[in-house]
Amino acid sequence: MSTIRFNLPTLLTFSRIILIPFFVLVTPGNPYWGITIFLIASVTDFLDGYLARRSGQITKFGMILDPIADKFLVISALILLVDMVRLSAWVAIIIIVREFLVTALRVVALSKSIVIPSESGGKWKTAAQMTSIVLLFLPGGIGSLDFYDVGLVLMYIALVLALVSGVKYTVSFWKQIQ
Repeated sequence: MSTIRFNLPTLLTFSRIILIPFFVLVTPGNPYWGITIFLIASVTDFLDGYLARRSGQITKFGMILDPIADKFLVISALILLVDMVRLSAWVAIIIIVREFLVTALRVVALSKSIVIPSESGGKWKTAAQMTSIVLLFLPGGIGSLDFYDVGLVLMYIALVLALVSGVKYTVSFWKQIQ
């Protein structure tokens, strides 16, 4: 595992970061284009990890950059939702603080050559969070089903999962670091 090597997975991670300003600028005026950019960026998250594992191109640089790119995307979306009055600031703040905490622990662990794998709660949190973000940006609904209401419920589920998985991650970190 090398430290810095530009390969397709790393380029996909960088593309996610590059898409963020476009997402932030476009979304308030045209949520459908914003959602499209968000979904493209989200797909690069899946692809970079899949390709890195499949081709054996996992690097320390990629292991650090990938979660940071993910956090930038999610934090940008949360701030936009607060700015567009689609999400309460307290929800965004709790999730953002959790993301910074877990990312900091990951970087510290990695600096000591300790890899703490993602656990299922974190993956469920991400799925609920990404789905809720898309639904909260969508206007309207289908019949009596309002996208905003469903998105808000999913965001609260993501918030609970974020807190639970954050605690589990912190406990795992301290067990492995000692």
